[in-house]
Order: sequence, then C-alpha cells, then structure tokens
Amino acid sequence: MPLQLYEREKVLGACLSVFAQHGYKNTSTVMLAEAAGISKALIFHHFSSKKKLYFSLLEHCFGKMRTELRVDSIARNHDFFETIDQFSRLKFNYYRNFSDEYKLVYEAFYLTPDELKDDIEEKYGHAIAAKNQVWEQLFENVPLREGVDRKQAFELIFITLEHFEKKFLAEVTAIDAIDEEYVQNFFDSMNSFCSMIRHGIAQ
Repeated sequence: MPLQLYEREKVLGACLSVFAQHGYKNTSTVMLAEAAGISKALIFHHFSSKKKLYFSLLEHCFGKMRTELRVDSIARNHDFFETIDQFSRLKFNYYRNFSDEYKLVYEAFYLTPDELKDDIEEKYGHAIAAKNQVWEQLFENVPLREGVDRKQAFELIFITLEHFEKKFLAEVTAIDAIDEEYVQNFFDSMNSFCSMIRHGIAQ
C-alpha cells in the first residue's frame, strides 16, 4: 500500500536523522525501520533498498542546499575572498537550521562511501564540476605574485576551507554549542588563514 504524503515525509525525516548520525555504511535497514516506526519489509517495499532511500534523501537535500546557499549567484560576485566569507557564513547558518541535511550532503561528497562513489559521480559529477568551475573563474580576478601557480593557489585555499569544515563538524556535537562567541572565533580564524594565503607568511 502506498504511503500517504505526510507519512512519507515523516519516514524520510526519521531516516535522514539516522543517516546523518551514523553515516551510510553504519546505518542498517533495521535502524531505519525502527526510527521510522514501520517494518523493515515496508522500507524495502516503498524504497527498494537502503541505497535508493539514501539517494532519495540526497536529491532533496542537495537541491535545497544549492538554493539556500545561493550557489547560482556566486558567478555574479566580484571579490573572491569576500565571496568565500559570505558563502561560508551561509553554510554555517544552513547547518544551524538543517544540521541533518548538511551532514548527509557533506558525507556524500566529502566522505563518500566506497559503494556509492560511482553513483555519486554519475548523478552529481557534472554539477560539482560546474560549481568548481564557477569558483575558478571568480578566482581569475585575484592578482597573484609572479611565479605563483594559479591552480595550486586555488587548491590550497580549498584545502584550507575543507580543513575548517571538518574542524567545525568535529567540534560541534550539538546545535546549542554554536554561540556567537564560537561563530566569531571560527570566522576570525578561517579568515586569518585565508589572509595568510593571500598575503604570504614570509617577511
């Protein structure tokens, strides 16, 4: 029997929380069924497999996150480092409001489980490449010192940003831990790192 719309949303919400907390690999269909309050057989009946359920959630979360973070507006900006700061703050606020969705998307694209890599690449490879290209085009506006390799400089910046994203997810175990002091210190530190990359560290 088909799930009513409100029941489907409830089931998907419960399953999203389980995936976000435990990750794809460590989540079983038994855990999903228990969280959703339905039988394991019903999970399989409506979603065919754990993988299809995961991708159903990912599709929703990915689309919503792109809209909320205004990804399509990046290309209209001019200052690369100012845009990095603004975009990072949007991601921060998104986590505050939709932490489970953020964690699901982060795992899918940055900690991709081995059995999902081919599917992720097939479904989202083009979108990810297009987003990276937009950032690269914006970075073209940044004047560099003579002898600095632009591709290496771009890669270094995003390695740094990924470090801070991982640091944030490791430090913040509860939404209540995010107070204004933490936010200020986090962005002061991140921007300090970006400034060191931008201006150099040697005298």
